[in-house]
Amino acid sequence: MFIAMNRFQVIKGKEQAFETVWKTRESYLGDLPGFIEFHLVKGPEAEDHTLYATHTVWASKGTFEDWTKSDAFRRAHSRAGNETGGSLYLGHPRFEGFEVLITERAKSPA
Repeated sequence: MFIAMNRFQVIKGKEQAFETVWKTRESYLGDLPGFIEFHLVKGPEAEDHTLYATHTVWASKGTFEDWTKSDAFRRAHSRAGNETGGSLYLGHPRFEGFEVLITERAKSPA
């Protein structure tokens, strides 16, 4: 498996606009070979921003890379700058990719 993450430093006061961009997007992920799941997570607040991250799980690094080269990827990211006016971010998102070495699951549902 492969986990792809992007970290976003969202300017204080713009959190709701950022979340709306993600909630109303067309992701195209659900039909892609190798896609397993997506999460948008909210992290700690700093003085000037709130940390968010997207977290996608893929069957392999190759299936993730195929996604990044696809028309669906270009369509999904065509409004990545948002239409709310003005930037929502401090700087550019920061990508991090991880190959999964060990997976552990609960023995019973939570």
